[in-house]
Amino acid sequence: MKKTIILLMAVLIAGGYSNAQGVFNQISNPLKLHIGSIVVDGHNDTLLRIIDETSWLPQRDIRERTDLHADLWKLRAGNISVPFFAAYSSPFYGHPEKSLSRTLALFNALYWTERNNPDILEIVSSYDEIEKTLLERRIAAVPTIEGAYSITESNWEDLLLQYRDLGVKSIGFTWNYSNELAEGLYSAYGDRKGTPSESGLTPLGIQVLERMNQLGIIADVSHLSQKSFWDVIKNTKSPVIASHSGAYGVVAHPRNLEDDQIEAIGDNGGVIGVVYHDEFAGKPGKTYVKDIVDHIDHIVDTAGIDHVGLGSDFDGAYLPVDLEDASKVYRITEELAERGYSDHEIKKILGLNILRVIKENDQIAEGWSMLDGVGISPDFAMGEIFERRRPVFSAEIEGNLEDVDFYGVIDGIRHPVEIDKGKLILIPAAELTEKFHVVTFVANHPVRGEQRSTRIIYIESN
Repeated sequence: MKKTIILLMAVLIAGGYSNAQGVFNQISNPLKLHIGSIVVDGHNDTLLRIIDETSWLPQRDIRERTDLHADLWKLRAGNISVPFFAAYSSPFYGHPEKSLSRTLALFNALYWTERNNPDILEIVSSYDEIEKTLLERRIAAVPTIEGAYSITESNWEDLLLQYRDLGVKSIGFTWNYSNELAEGLYSAYGDRKGTPSESGLTPLGIQVLERMNQLGIIADVSHLSQKSFWDVIKNTKSPVIASHSGAYGVVAHPRNLEDDQIEAIGDNGGVIGVVYHDEFAGKPGKTYVKDIVDHIDHIVDTAGIDHVGLGSDFDGAYLPVDLEDASKVYRITEELAERGYSDHEIKKILGLNILRVIKENDQIAEGWSMLDGVGISPDFAMGEIFERRRPVFSAEIEGNLEDVDFYGVIDGIRHPVEIDKGKLILIPAAELTEKFHVVTFVANHPVRGEQRSTRIIYIESN
């Protein structure tokens, strides 16, 4: 069996999924089913392991085999074709610009990974883009946010649009600590005093949730306090996900969801991605794949087969003894088959359920008109390094510019632009003091629609 798995992995990596058909008759039905399924992983922290912790610049290309839980080789070997790559940031209380910089650093690392591996991975943000990327036999990488400490009263409207430009598909308002949007699991701010926070979503959090629904950005309820969870359920118009949570009825841990929460996610049409972290799934150092499937069983019994998926927490978790990394996820399929789940039920758990939530959020989202006939081409690339703290950003413009208004956005704050000889000129209102920033040029026509071009940049002087 071990030699067969190694052979199958080699075939997949060398020639794609179709070439694996010739060895299907040598393997067990569960493994054949796993390779023939779309496997979606609702959460990993691998981006944290790619960047340098001093500069925050990307330094580790995960094309090669690494000691990480998830690299491109392991994702391919485990047939994880739609991984959610989370950008997690500490709160940096009193300095949301640092949280924004850290979040952008991680997204920059994902774009750097895509740039280095265009034959293997593409960043996607919609069901249609996922479908297209899978047909091309590439990994569909979904950008997400874990802990929206960068979103504030002063920047939320335009920053959400910039996040959408970057492909962000889901946002978890908090990690365990609270912020301007919501109360986190600990019901306190992460300052030195552990200051208690107001319960539930704030008025700003409700506004942000409403706008996320309009933009097709999924609300992630993992890490929220009970009151915040119920406020999301009450106010959302779209299905939610719990990207990496377990069932409290199996393991009584505060990070897991109680039965009434599981039922509410089912009623909402959402999905719970079952987490692999041993403290949540079982017992530290004594957790196995069967424990993960115990959580799946419980969620199926409580909410139904349509409301459970996978949410590993790779590179942010202590994994089960018999699930060492992403290449071993087929063992979950084997355990599901052993317990009598049908092929179609297993396919739902492995990925179809989360794909449905993505598709439904896309359908509920408000459409927006792309301004045709106008082109914006920034004179700097994604991830470009600037030496000055107050750089001059420029972009070439062309096309039918009649009655078109232009403006710029830096870190969620609008700035005026000048037009000079076919170029847009954008100068920050003040020095950019953090490492990473997000810059957008916008062309808007009151009838024809809007054209946007967004880049992440790095200030080297920091």
